Amino acid sequence: MPGRMEIAKSAATKLERASDALRSLPVLVGFDGFIDSIIHAVEKRQSLGPDGYTAFRTIDQFSKRVAAAAGKSANIELVVKEDRFGGNGPLMAGAMGCAGASVTYVGAVGAHDKPRMLHPIYDGFSKVCCEVIPVAPPAHTDALEFDDGKIMLGRPKNVQLIGWESLASDLGRERLVSLFRNSVLIGIVNWVMMPGVESIWEGIRTEVFPGGRAESKRVFLDLADPTRRSDEDVRGAVRRIADLDVCVPVTLGLNLSEAQRVARVLGLGVLRVDSGPELGESVREGAGAIRDAAGVDCVVIHPREGAGAASAGGGSAWFDGPFTENPRLSTGAGDHFNAGFALGQLVKMDLDESLALGCATSGAYVRDAQSPSAERLKEFLLRLPGPDRA
Repeated sequence: MPGRMEIAKSAATKLERASDALRSLPVLVGFDGFIDSIIHAVEKRQSLGPDGYTAFRTIDQFSKRVAAAAGKSANIELVVKEDRFGGNGPLMAGAMGCAGASVTYVGAVGAHDKPRMLHPIYDGFSKVCCEVIPVAPPAHTDALEFDDGKIMLGRPKNVQLIGWESLASDLGRERLVSLFRNSVLIGIVNWVMMPGVESIWEGIRTEVFPGGRAESKRVFLDLADPTRRSDEDVRGAVRRIADLDVCVPVTLGLNLSEAQRVARVLGLGVLRVDSGPELGESVREGAGAIRDAAGVDCVVIHPREGAGAASAGGGSAWFDGPFTENPRLSTGAGDHFNAGFALGQLVKMDLDESLALGCATSGAYVRDAQSPSAERLKEFLLRLPGPDRA
């Protein structure tokens, strides 16, 4: 079997060869949109200047401060380091566009006073997409960042009214169906915050591809942290995803905690390893078990240490990722993994190469705090950092 660096080099070569083809492969991504405030939670103040503080380094430290306020009160200062465009869809679409894909984005990226006009915070995003179609103003997320993860505090009202019928009303049904039908890859993310997503799945099934399985197309789905949805909600979503897969091949993307939740809901005794040398095998086997039980074409699972996947035509694989203990930015890392993996599938990479490209896209992003270009991705793959060092 090829080694880690051999797989990474092969992915870099295939990405370079596919650069011209990418521009002729239309991608459609939707449908959320957020303004993300990147925030530090202040532990101590040394001065009242902009940088005169020490932030909480870990979620555990922060949680202990919050827990100590039970029965009392607490006033925790939050420092907004940056406002940037966000949302699972825009982050995935922007990463694919930066890597050279021909992306159309439809979603909640409009101005608050004129929701059919682009919000100024998305100006840069629009430049890496072929077309951006606003249908609502963005929602908002306060992203509290720590060295060991992030806490996302979302205010999703603006994205919760988007569904198949609202899109048909905004775009016209003929145009909406055409956008879907003419796309080789369709990315639909953030099921957890958008009750209308299931109606979009159903619209694809009944109106876009009603006459048999569109084998040349692919849909990429991400549930986006279903912890606050009930087991029955998750079980119902999986059933509807299986129905969609009858019409078009589906890839279901999950992080480790999401995969563990889905496995539990499906009654699978897998994914019981959270870290360590057995993690890769656990994730690889877990992806296969979920794929079989859910009845979808491909399942990919991405913990921080790497990624594993199982597909109908490519068996299963695990790839050790370029994990770093000191990311410059972690919010959006999973969306960038999704973009890289979906990009690999788009250009017909092998399963392990798609995993490598997903890990490289996420790895470059958290180090650079920006979406990587195709050149940056190739460079990163050819000099892929080890799994145990920054």
